[in-house]
Amino acid sequence: MITTLLTFNLLIFKDAFFLKPKRGTPEEHLLAAQNWLKHAHDKSQDGGVSYGYSLRGGWLPSYRETSGYIATTFFQLADELDDQDYFDRAIKICRWLVSIQNKDGSFANPKYGNDGIVFDTGQDLFGLVRAYEKTGDNIFKKAAERAADWLVRVADNEGKWTRFEHMNTPHIYNTRTAWAILRMNQIEYDSDRERVVRANLDWAVAEQQATGFFDNCSFEKGVSPYTHTIAYATRGLLESGLLLDEQRYLDAAKRCADAALQYVGDDGFLPGQISVDGKTVTKYCCLTGNCQFSIVWAKLFDRTNQEIYRATTIKAMDYVMGCQDIHTGNPDIRGAIKGSQPIWGRYAPMSFPNWPTKFFIDAMMLRNRWL
Repeated sequence: MITTLLTFNLLIFKDAFFLKPKRGTPEEHLLAAQNWLKHAHDKSQDGGVSYGYSLRGGWLPSYRETSGYIATTFFQLADELDDQDYFDRAIKICRWLVSIQNKDGSFANPKYGNDGIVFDTGQDLFGLVRAYEKTGDNIFKKAAERAADWLVRVADNEGKWTRFEHMNTPHIYNTRTAWAILRMNQIEYDSDRERVVRANLDWAVAEQQATGFFDNCSFEKGVSPYTHTIAYATRGLLESGLLLDEQRYLDAAKRCADAALQYVGDDGFLPGQISVDGKTVTKYCCLTGNCQFSIVWAKLFDRTNQEIYRATTIKAMDYVMGCQDIHTGNPDIRGAIKGSQPIWGRYAPMSFPNWPTKFFIDAMMLRNRWL
C-alpha cells in the first residue's frame, strides 16, 4: 500500500505541474498499452481482467462488465499479430464469464448485488459471441443465447430497458447493448431480439437534442454525462445502424460525433463532461472518451473520407499518448491510461481502469493504419 501511495503522490505532483511523460512513437505507445492490458489480466487469478490499478487498494479484482469486451480486443490482437497468447487469454476470459453467469443468463456486478444488469450483460455478450465465432464451441453459444434472451425478457412493454439498470436509471448508452444483441443475431437470428434492439435505438434517437447530444446519457440523473457514456451511445448507434442498414441511426451517430468535434482543442483535449445543452462543465479530460470518440471518428472517416475525422482522431489520440507513461520502470502503470487527466479529475479519479487502455488499443489500431 505504501508503494501504491507513493506512486500516486508522484503522479499528482507531475500533473499539478504539467510534467508530461516522454513521448515515443505511436507503435511504442500501442505496444506498451497491449503489455499493460496483459499485465492487468495476469493480476487477476480467476481468469477475468482486473478492474485496474488504483490508489484505493492497488490492483483490484476482476471486473466482469469490461472483461467481456476486452476479450474482443484480445481476439483482434491475436488475428492481427498472429499471436496465440492473445487468443488463449480471450478464451480464458470467456470461460470465466461462462462460469460466473447468473442462472437466468444475466451478468451482475457484485458491488451492487447479485441481480443482473442490462449494460453489463450486453458487454459480456460481445465476448461470448466472438468466442463462439472463433471456436465453434457451443458452450459459448449457449451462454450468449441465455444472455441475449434475458435482455429481451427484461425489456418493458415497449421493448425498452427501464429496469435492471445501474443506479435504477434507464440509459441511452444501452445502444451499445443493442449492438451486442445484433451481434448475437448474426449467429442466430431472432425477431424478438431485433424488436427490442429497435425500441432502444428509436428511444435514443428520440432523446437526441438540437445540440446533437442525448438526454438520459449520464450514469445518474442531474449529472452532466461523461464523454465516455456519450461515446458509448454514439458508437452503439453507429454500429447498429451499419448492421441494420438503417440510415436514421447512422445519422444520429454522425450528429453527435460532429457535435463532439467542436469541443476538441488544438492539442486534442476534449472536456470530460458535456451537458445535454452543449455546455462544458469541467476542465479535465476523460481519456476514455477521447479514445472512444476517436474510434467513432476513424470509422466515419472510412465511410465519408472527410479529412476532419482523420485529423481529429490523430489529434485526440496524440493528446492521450501525451498522458501515457511508456518509459517508467513501474510495470503497474507503464503503458496504462488514466481515468482522467489530471489524475484527480472526476472520471475514475486516482486510478488506471482497464477499459481506457482497451479503448486506447482499439483506437490506435485504427489510427496507425494512416502512418
